[in-house]
Amino acid sequence: MPTLPWTVPNTPPTGAEAHVMASRFETRTLWGALRFFAKTPSVWRQVSKAPGAYGASVKAAPLRRTFWTLSAWESPDALKRFAGSAPHGPTAGGLRSQMKDAKFVRWQTTTDKLPLDWAEALRRLS
Repeated sequence: MPTLPWTVPNTPPTGAEAHVMASRFETRTLWGALRFFAKTPSVWRQVSKAPGAYGASVKAAPLRRTFWTLSAWESPDALKRFAGSAPHGPTAGGLRSQMKDAKFVRWQTTTDKLPLDWAEALRRLS
């Protein structure tokens, strides 16, 4: 399973609150998974420069048509701004019809606990 390792776009302050979001996406078809996979690099470049992003990682199982994201943000507003801006916003909208299932979970932690643990995120998503 390809995994894009935890990337730190902005060094978080020590002991600060971090807002975490994890997601799981399953596409309807293999073609949908290939489209999702093809769009990942542009969104990954965006998150690597996103204001307020403390870190992010992506897991992909394209042949199983499933993708996971895990990210930490300085605030819910920083995450919302990222999600609505290009290329993420238009890409997500364009892939919506390809989705069979999507799940999102959010929680809070402290920046001292970054990078985030995939095992914890997958547990919360199950």
